[in-house]
Amino acid sequence: MAFQTAYLKANYPAEFMAAIMSRRRDQITEITKLMDECKAMKIATKGPDVNESYQMFGVNHHGEIRFGLAAIKGMGDSVAEAIIQERERGGLYKDIFDFVQRVNLSAVNRKAFESLALSGAFDSFGIRREDFFVTNSKRETFIETLLRYGNNYQAEQQEMKNSLFGGENAVEIARPAVPKGEPWSDIERLNKERELVGIYLSAHPLDNYRIVLDHLCNTRAEELADVQSINDREEIVIGAIVTQVQSKFTKTGKPCGFVTLEDFHGSGELALFGEEWARWNSWFTQNASLCIKGRMVQRWQNSPQKDLRIEKIEYLQTVKENAIDHLTIMLNVESLNEEVVNELSSIVEEHPGRSTLFFQLHDAKTKHSVLLKSQQQPVDVCMPLLQFIDQTEGMEYHIN
Repeated sequence: MAFQTAYLKANYPAEFMAAIMSRRRDQITEITKLMDECKAMKIATKGPDVNESYQMFGVNHHGEIRFGLAAIKGMGDSVAEAIIQERERGGLYKDIFDFVQRVNLSAVNRKAFESLALSGAFDSFGIRREDFFVTNSKRETFIETLLRYGNNYQAEQQEMKNSLFGGENAVEIARPAVPKGEPWSDIERLNKERELVGIYLSAHPLDNYRIVLDHLCNTRAEELADVQSINDREEIVIGAIVTQVQSKFTKTGKPCGFVTLEDFHGSGELALFGEEWARWNSWFTQNASLCIKGRMVQRWQNSPQKDLRIEKIEYLQTVKENAIDHLTIMLNVESLNEEVVNELSSIVEEHPGRSTLFFQLHDAKTKHSVLLKSQQQPVDVCMPLLQFIDQTEGMEYHIN
């Protein structure tokens, strides 16, 4: 068994990981760990898609793992099977209208449609998730309009099939216009996605602050579960998003608060009591992205036990703008070509910010290096830029 699984993992890594994730689909913590392992193996893990997903986790023709349709809340095995069977019978769905014209609407009901839209399973059709929930003058959502259109189309199609002079191509029903709703914020869209699949898939609310967490923070949120394990650090710096806040009173009547913080690796709870809670509670609002700095102090005199004492809280956006003064991109001249230069230049132009950009060019043959300051505008140290650097051979970066 060990040799067989090792062979499969080495030769069919995406399929192997998809199979394991399917076995663990009800254990979301395990799924998160497996997704991290996929990332380390350079295997992309993407959200559900009606044209690529199977009932369980599967692999598309790009070698990427797709989230299973049956794993979405509000969907059952029968709904997933109805979508997959029709796709295999009639080919890929061309757009959202082709989907409602063909799929069994007795199985794929309104609730299933909402789950598919919110989880991103319709994203490939080019319609924003929020547009599905725009209401018309009759107070119907676009989903309800689509379902009515689909039911009418299928009824007309069946009637034409039974007609002596009809045919499948004779059905003509006006398609409803796709409305445009107010854009959702990234955090709102991601939270709805997480409610349905259990984890953030298309992105993470902290993605734009990854450089802060990776370079300026020294403590993970999950380490708060055992603060004694971090009591040897001079300063505690945590970057995280607030996912839950509970305000209570102790038995003696003093106010206290319990704040759940989450980062890329997990979550932990921060407990604050009395005056400390009164001082900092206004910062802890749902979905706030915070950088929390503090120190470990003795619980009482001569006590070996220590507690985390907060000294400063800032929004991660503020930290990113003020703490990252400049970004230096280090690259080998052998890796430079017109394509790399043009793509990097485009990313910098599209993401203006406050950080000065430097380039450190290194020639491996002569072992000479030169530091150059970019003549372009200051840049935002954003995910697209960092991903491009990470994915380009011979290119690295450091801040400040």
